[in-house]
Amino acid sequence: MLTKVSTTKAPAAIGPYSQGIIANGFLFASGQIPIVPESGEIAEGDINVQAEQVMKNVSEILKEAGTEFENVVKTTCFLADMADFAAFNSVYEKYFTGKPARSCVAVKTLPKNVLCEVEVIATV
Repeated sequence: MLTKVSTTKAPAAIGPYSQGIIANGFLFASGQIPIVPESGEIAEGDINVQAEQVMKNVSEILKEAGTEFENVVKTTCFLADMADFAAFNSVYEKYFTGKPARSCVAVKTLPKNVLCEVEVIATV
């Protein structure tokens, strides 16, 4: 059985997908970009500002699913510029203290031209 995860405390899906799906004891969360849920606008600032907003959005989806950062087993991180890797990591490591498995890649363009996006898989 699949359970959709939805919260107004994280950005609404901007396409034909869910914020997250719980299946077989795991949360599969869609990638989060630095949209401020209250305004629908992109968090203004550098990679540090945008990464912090992404982590806030991920946190809210984890909470809605009944889990937390410590239960994340895998992340996939997308950067618009690999030159932001070190700065992104300094924000990332504050949240993902359990050091889950991770992939991190630079991509040509992210939705709304943001600097980063993060998706997670967590136990529930």
